Amino acid sequence: MDIEKVTTEEKKKNAIDLMVMMVVDELAEDMHLKPTELLPIFVASQTGRLLYEEDSKLWWSGPSDIAEMFIAELERPGSKWRAIENVSYSNL
Repeated sequence: MDIEKVTTEEKKKNAIDLMVMMVVDELAEDMHLKPTELLPIFVASQTGRLLYEEDSKLWWSGPSDIAEMFIAELERPGSKWRAIENVSYSNL
């Protein structure tokens, strides 16, 4: 097993996890939610799943760009996430 490749893969996974937390922290503050409430919603969203697909390179984007992508997903007609309680998207 190539130790360099394993380390690189592990570093990528850690970078993606860190990016998820940065995005969730930013969104939670703007949405007046606890990060622990928003995390499972974000990870289950299309944006969250795409972020974990390394080939998408979405994790190369900044947290604000990813947060905007998630908000756009929430605002789509028929989005299953539109029913998040006590959330105002207008000040995001």
